[in-house]
Amino acid sequence: MRRKKNLTTDVDAILARVTPKTKIVFVANPNNPTGTYVPGSEIRRLRAGLREDIVLVCDDAYAEYVDAPDYESGFSLAAETENTIALRTFSKIYGLASVRLGWGFASSNIVGVLERLRPPFNVSRPAQVAGLAALADKDHVARTKAHTKKWREVCLQRLRGLGLNVADSHGNFLLPEFPKTPGKTAAECDAFLQERGVIIRRVDAYGLSNYLRVTIGDEEEMTIFLDAMTAFMERK
Repeated sequence: MRRKKNLTTDVDAILARVTPKTKIVFVANPNNPTGTYVPGSEIRRLRAGLREDIVLVCDDAYAEYVDAPDYESGFSLAAETENTIALRTFSKIYGLASVRLGWGFASSNIVGVLERLRPPFNVSRPAQVAGLAALADKDHVARTKAHTKKWREVCLQRLRGLGLNVADSHGNFLLPEFPKTPGKTAAECDAFLQERGVIIRRVDAYGLSNYLRVTIGDEEEMTIFLDAMTAFMERK
C-alpha cells in the first residue's frame, strides 16, 4: 500500500489509506524503481501516525548507496519500537544476488514469530560464508559506491542533456522519463537499445509506461548505453 508524489513515497497518502484491516505497511527507502527517498523525519512521522498493532517494514535494500545527511535507515526505529522491521540484502552493493541472502532487524517479539514461521535451512551454508566474506570486504563496498556515484552523475547529466527528465537517484540506477512523442517513446527506446545489445528494464507494471529503469554498470557498459541513447534521441 503505497502512493508516490513526484516519484517519492507520500507519507500522508499512506496514512490516509490505512483501514481497520491494515496490519503491515511496507516502505522501500530508497525506493525501487524511482531511486527517490524520504528523510528519516518522514519515516518517523509515518511510524507515529500508524496504530501500534500495524507493523512498519522498512526495506533498506539500497541504503549503502545513500549519502544524503537527512537519510535514516530503519535500524534506529526498529531498535526503538516493538513494531518496526528493518530489512537489508546482500544482492545490491555486495553483489550476491544469486545466493539469495538478506537479513532483518526487529524486536524479539517479531523475530520470535518469524522464527516459528520460516522454513528450516532457509539460508544455505555457502550463502552464509559468502555473506561473511562480503561484510569483511569493505574495499569492495567503497569502490562500488564510488563507481556508482560517479557514473550515476555522468548518466544523469548526459540524459538530461538529451532532453530527458530524470529525477535524482539514491540507488544504483536511474529512471529517465521519455516523451510520448512518436519516435521518442520509452517503448521505442527499449526496442532501439535491444537491437544494439543493451538491455534495460521496462516499468509499465508500476504504472510508469513512459519511463525506463537503467542500472549503473561498468565503464564500458555505461559508455555503450550513453552512445546508444544519444543515437536514439538524435535520430530523425
